[in-house]
Amino acid sequence: MTTLQHRPVAAPAAPPAPPPAVPRPGTARTALVLGGFVAIGPLTIDMYLPALPTITGELETTSAAVQLTLTGTLVGLALGQLVLGPLSDRYGRRRPLLAGTALHVLASLLVVVAPNLAVLGGLRVLQGVGTAAGAVIAIAIVRDLYDGRAAATMLSRLFLVLGAAPVLAPTLGGELLRFTSWRGIFAVLAVYGVLMIVVGYRVLPETLPPERRQGSGVVGTLRGYRSLFRDRTYVGLVLVAGLTMAGLFSYVSGSAFVYQGQFGLDEQQFGLLFGAGAVWLIAATQLNPVLLRRWSPQQLLVAGTVLGAAAGAALVVLAGTGTGGLPAVAGSLWAVLFACGLALPNAPALALSRHGDAAGTAAALLGAIQFGVGAVVSPVVGLLGNDAVAIGVVVVSALGLAIGVLVVVVRPWQLPEPGADDLAVPPH
Repeated sequence: MTTLQHRPVAAPAAPPAPPPAVPRPGTARTALVLGGFVAIGPLTIDMYLPALPTITGELETTSAAVQLTLTGTLVGLALGQLVLGPLSDRYGRRRPLLAGTALHVLASLLVVVAPNLAVLGGLRVLQGVGTAAGAVIAIAIVRDLYDGRAAATMLSRLFLVLGAAPVLAPTLGGELLRFTSWRGIFAVLAVYGVLMIVVGYRVLPETLPPERRQGSGVVGTLRGYRSLFRDRTYVGLVLVAGLTMAGLFSYVSGSAFVYQGQFGLDEQQFGLLFGAGAVWLIAATQLNPVLLRRWSPQQLLVAGTVLGAAAGAALVVLAGTGTGGLPAVAGSLWAVLFACGLALPNAPALALSRHGDAAGTAAALLGAIQFGVGAVVSPVVGLLGNDAVAIGVVVVSALGLAIGVLVVVVRPWQLPEPGADDLAVPPH
């Protein structure tokens, strides 16, 4: 009789250890630090606006040519995001964020000694590339930590900090011009960039752990963008965000010439009036979380675009007929800003909620299209005459197209209701 030999039973394999949780810094601190990085963009764009007429005279060029330096910054922002977003998906958020900010500091210092308009324009492109780090990676970090309504709410909080920059930047730039030239403004921008590098290095944690990183060089990046372009709803939401940004940048690029050239305000008065307008942008972004308790991001996005188009039409009529003078023009522009403030947090939140696994790449394409459209719009306002009617025409055209994209492509009434989780880690 054969004796059966008992083999030891292998112990069941231990389940794999779960990946470490994404760091969850305090909401207020996250908003402040990320807002500080995002603010580098509007500070770079807006702080020198009071000096545009002065730069035109000093460099012996035209107002439309000087506006191309603004376009250069926006082009850099767009291109930089296309590169830095995927890099942040592959290498994590912190290193590309700090490296891009360092590039911005270098470009700002070189602007101080720029000898002519061509060099200034080229350096502004480089500034934009560096600024793109804060613009795209901050949004990707939000998507690392938040989802659905919580993401829209956090983006609204970011816009509080972001909105303070347009309020302060032209006013600060106007005050700086009392003591220094327009070149000194860029020295101040360099100092601010260094400060943010120090704060980011000491305070901001890495929110994308190695096991969740993805990307395989240029081929992988292109494959990621191809996947995004196949999502019709995402592309539509990105276009709506870009067209809304076009309405905002028509105001940014043309307001100095409207307020100073058309209505005779000085640099300091322009800075104060520009800042007063930005208050309405801030008010809308901070009202957004309250409204989200009752209405969906889709509904608020539609309301913002429709309100903005109506305000732009009112601006064309009032400015074209000369009715109401400066108060009527300023009031119409402020209504446009309020409408943009309703739309801007919700379009990105809805778009990014569809691609949590590639938040950096998705945010990069979103930002590139937003600022790319802005780059196209800036010289258009100048070509149309740099007056209030020109701004109104661009606003109506851009937001009218946004409404068309919403109806034909996005179809917001068909979108699922975003999740209500306060904090959600995107799927691995």
